[in-house]
Amino acid sequence: MEIKISLKQHIGGISTPIVKTGDEIMKGQLIAISNGLGANIHSSVYGKVVEINNVEVRIEVYENQPDNYIKIEPKNTLLELIEEAGIVGAGGAGFPTHIKLNTKLEDGYVIMNAAECEPELNHNMERIVKDPNLLIRGLKYAMEITNANKGYIAIKPKNKKPLIELGKAIKGEKNIEIKFLPDMYPAGDERVIIREILGIKLKPGQLPIEARTVVLNVETLKNIALAIEDRRPVITKDITVTGRVEEAGKVFLDVPIGMPVKYYIDKCGGYTEPYGEILLGGPFTGKSGDEYSPITKMTGGILVSMPFPSDKRKFGLIGCECGAQIDRLKEIVEGMGGEVAATTNCKRMIDIGGRFRCEEPGVCPGQAEKVIGLKKNGADVILAGTCET
Repeated sequence: MEIKISLKQHIGGISTPIVKTGDEIMKGQLIAISNGLGANIHSSVYGKVVEINNVEVRIEVYENQPDNYIKIEPKNTLLELIEEAGIVGAGGAGFPTHIKLNTKLEDGYVIMNAAECEPELNHNMERIVKDPNLLIRGLKYAMEITNANKGYIAIKPKNKKPLIELGKAIKGEKNIEIKFLPDMYPAGDERVIIREILGIKLKPGQLPIEARTVVLNVETLKNIALAIEDRRPVITKDITVTGRVEEAGKVFLDVPIGMPVKYYIDKCGGYTEPYGEILLGGPFTGKSGDEYSPITKMTGGILVSMPFPSDKRKFGLIGCECGAQIDRLKEIVEGMGGEVAATTNCKRMIDIGGRFRCEEPGVCPGQAEKVIGLKKNGADVILAGTCET
């Protein structure tokens, strides 16, 4: 078997390989270093490098795979351990965690993002049930690094079993509380979490730090605790596999990074006929992939869809920052055999430095004016990516 470890598993530039073709490597070994904004990348397996190109390192996986791994080097600070471990946001964005935590939150907050708001995904909830104390330790390390005096756990009340386990884990913790999120999309957006938990409305383009807050995904906190306590680099990912597979909704914890998507589809009994594309991520913000796409530090879900219906009409598209954006909507229209007549964005989206951002995520307005404009430009039917419309 071969795996492909992507050299870009984070926001920022492509990491620089430090291994050569033919090298024998060990699990946990550093194989690429960050280039400016980015993160270190480590091997998730014992094997041999068979190819290095501009986007990935291909590794022949040895049959014998011991559990032990190469530990990251001891460091002077917790923040340096996190950087060395190559930790990034595991919820999808992939922002390097050592940069996010390199701040001082006097009278501020660290929030565990346990929203898991993409439909069908459940691996965060299973991780909470399995390792609640580990996650709370990760939260406390983040609070220590940033000098935050309060920790919150943002979660939906429908997730009863994870709630019970978290409640047990924080018993006696005076500075950590559970706070409820509404059962809506996109409850996991950082600005939504801060609005719902702290009552602070950040403007488009404003970062959580302006609310004296750092927001970290469940799995990111797991990786923080493992880096500090076990000197373990990020070499695995938790995923949910669902959709048109025989065992839909199956969760796999600690999947080696670089493994092909098809391996886990087969682990779910294979495809259910008929099936269409493979979406990497969740239904709202996932990206189209294929059977050979590798698991990365940001892969949360593998969603096998129904085949696209045939629809050759002219489409008007309404993009959304929180849901499907224009590029994704164009992919859908192309899959149906349709034609894009005109495009626009949700009326709440405004241009901030060349990127369209939502004024108030999760609070969607009517789009009548946008629909009329698209119709005037030749659209027979409207396809909207807006999150609540």
